[in-house]
Amino acid sequence: MNEKQFAAESLANALNGLLNTEQVFDLLEKPKKIELGDIAFPAFSLAKELHKSPVEIAKDLAEKIDTANFDKIEAAGPYVNFFVSKTDTTAAVISDIVNKKDSFGSQDLGHNGNVTIDMSAPNIAKPFSIGHLRSTVLGESISNLYKKLGYNTIKINHLGDWGKQFGLLITAYEKYGDEAVITANPIDELLKLYVKINAEAKEDPAIDEAGRAWFLKMEQGDEEALRIWKWFSDVSLIEFNRIYDKLGVTFDFFTGESFYSDKMDAIADDLDKKGLLHESRGALVVNLDKYNLNPALIKKTDGATLYITRDLATAVYRKKTFDFVKSLYVVGAEQINHFKQLKAVLKEAGYDWSDDMTHIPFGMVTQGGKKFSTREGHVVKLEMALDEAVERALQMINDKNPDLPNKEKVAHQVGIGAVTFYDLKTDRMNGYDFDLEEMVSFEGETGPYVQYAHARIQSILRKAAFDPAVEQLVHFSGNEHWELVKHLQEFPATIKRAADKFEPSVVAKYAIVLAQAFNRYYAQVRILEDDAEKDSRLTLIYAVSVVLKEALRLLGVQAPEEM
Repeated sequence: MNEKQFAAESLANALNGLLNTEQVFDLLEKPKKIELGDIAFPAFSLAKELHKSPVEIAKDLAEKIDTANFDKIEAAGPYVNFFVSKTDTTAAVISDIVNKKDSFGSQDLGHNGNVTIDMSAPNIAKPFSIGHLRSTVLGESISNLYKKLGYNTIKINHLGDWGKQFGLLITAYEKYGDEAVITANPIDELLKLYVKINAEAKEDPAIDEAGRAWFLKMEQGDEEALRIWKWFSDVSLIEFNRIYDKLGVTFDFFTGESFYSDKMDAIADDLDKKGLLHESRGALVVNLDKYNLNPALIKKTDGATLYITRDLATAVYRKKTFDFVKSLYVVGAEQINHFKQLKAVLKEAGYDWSDDMTHIPFGMVTQGGKKFSTREGHVVKLEMALDEAVERALQMINDKNPDLPNKEKVAHQVGIGAVTFYDLKTDRMNGYDFDLEEMVSFEGETGPYVQYAHARIQSILRKAAFDPAVEQLVHFSGNEHWELVKHLQEFPATIKRAADKFEPSVVAKYAIVLAQAFNRYYAQVRILEDDAEKDSRLTLIYAVSVVLKEALRLLGVQAPEEM
C-alpha cells in the first residue's frame, strides 16, 4: 500500500463511513507548494453533510488520524495535509528505479490484450506533408504507452489509396501526364496533376464526372485503371518508407483502403439483411436519427462505395483478425462526425464490440497560421522539414561542442526528436504553428532541453565512474533531493494517466518538469563533492536519467549520451 492509499484509508476511518476509501482517494490532491506536504485532502465537500465549515472539519480530521505512516499530519485552512517520511520514500523510490531500470513504471493492466492503432495514413500519390506528422507520432507514442501498460499493440497504416480522388488523378494523367517526367520525380509531378485537375473540376462538371467514371472502373477491376493506380501507389511507398525510417516509426499491418475493396459488398449485404439499408434518391443509406446523426451514405446512386463503407469493412475485418480489446483511430478532429456515424452503424448492425472503438482526434498543424491543403497546393513536405531540423541541430552542436564524437548521429537524434517532442508536448486537441527555430532550441520547453538534461547527467556519471550495479544505501541529510524524488515517484501514475486520456503531452510535460527539477538541483548542489552523501547523489541523478530516457522513449524520442 502506498502513502496515498494509507492517507485515504486513514481519512475514511476517521470519517466513520461518511465516505469510503475509494471516494476519499479520488478527492486527494497534490499540494500546490512542496512545503505544504505531499498529499492534501480538501474538506469542502463535507461541509453540507457535517454542518461545519471546511476549516473546522480539516482541523477535527487532522487530530483524529493516526500518524503512524507519516512524518506528520496537519490542518491548513480547509485542507488536511499529509507529510510522508522522506527517508523511507526516497530509499524505496530510488531502489525501485535502480532495480527495474527502464521497466520502472510498467504495469500489467492489459494482460497482453490486443489494441489496434490506426495511425499516420497518408494518401498515396501525394506528398507526405507536415500535416501527416501528428497522426504518425501520436499513434507511435500511444502504442508505446499501451505496451508499457501490458497491452499488445498492433500499429496499422491505413493508407489513403482508394476513392474518387484517384479517379480524378487518372483523369489528369490521361489528359496531361508524361510517364517519363513522372518517373523522374513522381510525387511532385503527381501533386501538380492533382492540383490542376481539382481546379478544373471546380469549373467543369464533366471533369468531375470523368473522375467518378475512372474510380468506378477501379472498383469494377478494370485492368488499365488498376495498372495506373498501382504505379501511383508503388512510387508513393518509396517516399513514405524513407520518412518513416527517419522518424523511427514502424508498422505491424501496412494496408490501405484498397485492401477492403472486395470486402465491402459483404458489409452492404449484411446491413441489407438486417433491414438497415434504405433507398434515398437512388442511394443506399442507414438511418441514424436515434443517434441525432445524419443518415450514413453506404452506396452512391452509381453503386460506388464511400469512405464509411470501407471503414465498416475495415472494422469488421480487424475484429475478426485481431479480436481487439481496444481499437483506436488516431485521425484528425475534422472526422469526429464520421466516426460517430461509423460506430452508430456498427451498433445498429448488432456489433456491440463497436463500444471498444475509440476515435482519438487532434488539432491541426498550420504554418504561418495557414492550413495545409494538398488540393490547393499549399504543402510543406515533412521530409524537407525533418532534414532542416537535423541541419539546425548540427549547426548548434558545431557552435557549442564541435569535437563531439558521432555528431551527425546526435544531430539526427536531436533534430528529429525536436520535431516529434514539440508536436507531442502540445495538448492533442490544440493545434500549433510549425516553427523549426522554436522546436530546435536547447532552451525552453523543448525536446533538446530534456535530451540535454539527460546527457548532462551521463557526463557527471562518467566523470565519477559511477556503477549502477553497485547497490547504494541512499541517505540525505538535507531536503534538496526531495523535489526530484517526488517527481520520480509520480512516473508510473503519469504513464497511466497519459494512456487513459490518449494524451502523450502528459508524459512530455512530465519530462520537461523533471528536467527542470534536475537543473535546479544541479545548480544548488555540488554533486561530485567527495563527502558521505556523494554516492547517494550519484544514485539519485542516475535514477533521474533512467526516467528521463524512458519518458523520451515513450514519446518516440531518443536520448543521446553526449550532446
